[in-house]
Amino acid sequence: MSVVIPAMNEAENLPYVFKTLPGWIHEVVLVDGNSTDDTIAVARGLWPDVKVVEQRGKGKGDALITGFAACTGEIIVMVDADGSADGNEIVSYVSALVGGADFAKGSRFANGGGTDDMTPIRKLGNRVLCSLVNHKFGARYTDLCYGYNAFWKHCLDDIALDCAGFEVETLMNIRVVKAGLRVQEIPSHEFVRIHGTSNLRAVRDGLRVLKVILKEHGARRRRPHRLAIAPAANRREVS
Repeated sequence: MSVVIPAMNEAENLPYVFKTLPGWIHEVVLVDGNSTDDTIAVARGLWPDVKVVEQRGKGKGDALITGFAACTGEIIVMVDADGSADGNEIVSYVSALVGGADFAKGSRFANGGGTDDMTPIRKLGNRVLCSLVNHKFGARYTDLCYGYNAFWKHCLDDIALDCAGFEVETLMNIRVVKAGLRVQEIPSHEFVRIHGTSNLRAVRDGLRVLKVILKEHGARRRRPHRLAIAPAANRREVS
């Protein structure tokens, strides 16, 4: 199993991220977005075998695509570097995949989930956009724009990611439906970012998400979906 952590100037948050990661993880891939602090040094101090990959482009989507290409595990888990995700939840994600799901999708609004870090405007935007995706693509999601997910690596061949920004999570959620992959939602609790400020901008990134939804709806569906939701790449390694 590979855990991908996109990070840019997250040295202060990484100790909180790494301390909750299960010790049995096969591989941790840190995608560094040209950090100017000690992000890389801190990561290596916390997880000596961490694979550090330098991001050449910009944006979260670009970072994740870069990290996915560097993974060697059969299962890939996406975890943010701001300390908002609880690594102990990885067990639930992996259990869902081993139990038959192709894509384990974290949800802050499924029964048992929650968030400490969403403003009212972001909650409203997420709800509206999530409803739009459900209507347009026949999904039954309870959350849309959340970065804590896990999937079998072979799914990357079906979803062919090609976006650079925060809208990458929405693109993944749409394309797993269009590809007919089996999805299981995992209740997840999102905590407040511990240090620093987020690069996410509600209006700007919301419009980018909307653009992705409209574009994907206009594209030809690959094959009839069989969505099921159960509550609960070029790179250069830095030596």
